[in-house]
Amino acid sequence: MKAWAILTMAAPAMLAFAAVPAVAQAQDYPNRTVTIVAPAAPGGLYSLFARLIGTRLEQRFGKTFVVENKPGASSIVGALYVIRSPHDGYTLMIANTSGLATNVSMHKSLPYDPTRDFAPVAVIARVPEVLVVNAGLPVHSLADLAQLAKSTPGGLSYGSAGAGTAQHLSGVELSAALGVPMTHVPYKGMQPAIGDVAGGHIPFMFSPVSFAVPLAQAGKLRMLGVTTAERIEAIPDVPPLAEIGLKRFDAVSWFMLVAPIGTPPDIVGKLHRTVSAVIAEPEVRREFVKLGLVPVQSPPPEALPGFVRSEIALWGEIVKRAGLAGSQ
Repeated sequence: MKAWAILTMAAPAMLAFAAVPAVAQAQDYPNRTVTIVAPAAPGGLYSLFARLIGTRLEQRFGKTFVVENKPGASSIVGALYVIRSPHDGYTLMIANTSGLATNVSMHKSLPYDPTRDFAPVAVIARVPEVLVVNAGLPVHSLADLAQLAKSTPGGLSYGSAGAGTAQHLSGVELSAALGVPMTHVPYKGMQPAIGDVAGGHIPFMFSPVSFAVPLAQAGKLRMLGVTTAERIEAIPDVPPLAEIGLKRFDAVSWFMLVAPIGTPPDIVGKLHRTVSAVIAEPEVRREFVKLGLVPVQSPPPEALPGFVRSEIALWGEIVKRAGLAGSQ
């Protein structure tokens, strides 16, 4: 069973926080500026979620929430900054599948432990991706893509926002499923990667829907299929890859808000309730759907460490199949 399915069925109290409750702290929280770290360069989904959540929390709490971008090394720079900050609820981070799950298998020696150094607050959204090709290529189907790869000396190259990202691993899975050689080209972020696909410098890649749709509408990209088992509301005419030849292909990353471990659990709980209320706002849900995201009703914080552990195992298997374990 998929880790996400297990999580959504989780009981409200699977695990208990070890810290002693501090109700007075939660009642007074926040009483000063809160920083939300986006561990990537500006312009991507980390920044989008940090700004969206920060703005809504600022409105609800009446205190300032600032976003700080701390890019570098597949979220590692930002993660270390957060866990070295005071564990008081005033330094938070937007985390995703790469930083909390795939990094564990990708790195020989990861300088943090996602399960011991972070206290998950709330899942924000699932992030489907779409397989896109340069619109100038004679590729309108998976069969066309496979044929082009086979007829191209050395195979095709595909881009990603960086090593170990969902785009990278989805490309590895696609290459194996089609049985054709493909070379990964990592970029420093989504914008330069998808810009090179649109410009014809690289043939194809997987992309979050929000980055792909404008370029597809401009006639620069062609969307072949989405990575989810179900269709995406923002692009209902684009079929799941599992429907068009890649059986059981269901690779979806996620983003969540986290705090450093040791943050008072009552503060984590207060943040969880407020973030969950924000995500449930009709305006926010409409914005997520428009961007091709899948809003979720987050399970409680005590259920989330188990989810992270299951995702580490799930993506670890994909990393191993790709021959990338310990490659960083």
